[in-house]
Amino acid sequence: TGLDVIDIDVPSQKGLLNKVLNVLKRVRKTKKIKRELGIDISYSFGSSANYVNALSGVGDKVLTGLRCQTDMENVAQEPEIVDLANYLNKMGARVRGAGTDIIKIDGVEKLHGTEHHVIPDRIETGTFMVAAAITRGNVLIRNVVPDHVRPIIAKLKECGCQVTDEEGGLRVCAENRELVGTDIKTLPYPGFPTDMQSQFMALLTTTHGKSVVHETVFENRFMHISELNHMGAGIELDDTKTRAVIPGDRKLQGTSVVSTDLRAGAAMVLAGLVAEGVTEISEIYHIERGYSDFIEKLKGIGADITRQ
Repeated sequence: TGLDVIDIDVPSQKGLLNKVLNVLKRVRKTKKIKRELGIDISYSFGSSANYVNALSGVGDKVLTGLRCQTDMENVAQEPEIVDLANYLNKMGARVRGAGTDIIKIDGVEKLHGTEHHVIPDRIETGTFMVAAAITRGNVLIRNVVPDHVRPIIAKLKECGCQVTDEEGGLRVCAENRELVGTDIKTLPYPGFPTDMQSQFMALLTTTHGKSVVHETVFENRFMHISELNHMGAGIELDDTKTRAVIPGDRKLQGTSVVSTDLRAGAAMVLAGLVAEGVTEISEIYHIERGYSDFIEKLKGIGADITRQ
């Protein structure tokens, strides 16, 4: 799936873990806890995985039992980060600043159980929004937080879709509409999500006119291009391998393609919905790890799709 910026993640956990280990060494010598752990973490690139990993890797030492403050700077601002902080705070943690680029964590004595409703998956929402657009359909998507998918709404509207926030959910209508191409640049939240790039590219192969997709978040996140080109998309990469030019106006042809990663697999499914003939997708375990009941949900809105 390309390289995540792991070099900015590992140092934070390593520094935090080293501090934990140093405290534990002193505990063995003094037989008591000197609650003195604290660390400042600054990421050169905001990533939700960095924040989650820093907590999951040694999170119990950061959140509990240590009267200290851990500061994280240049943290990703995704809704999932805010939701995780809300969940932890319900358990008794003291996490402040989620949703901004600086998060402060004050250690507490212990955490306790709680109940929490996880926010809807904005990438799953976006995938079904694009499914409605690529099939020129009219779909009402329930259990949606519209503010979390504003960049996707904006780009679908640029393409000519009608997107309305209704009482029952978010409706995407592309019926009887000539959709046109648009340019996309992936960015950290609240910009256009890299996890929607491949699905939207599948849509842009069917719209009128040229489109350009510029990937700035992940390296080598264009592996789906070769698969779409097997279906007749005619997509070209520039010399930097970060920009893809989609000519548009293509009638995709069903064939055998590979799900090279989670989102690329979703793009293959969307392309297959409108391709002439049968599309067979292999390596679908990638898709199934990120979408719950994907096939059944698509069938529920009219897709002719089966799992073998």
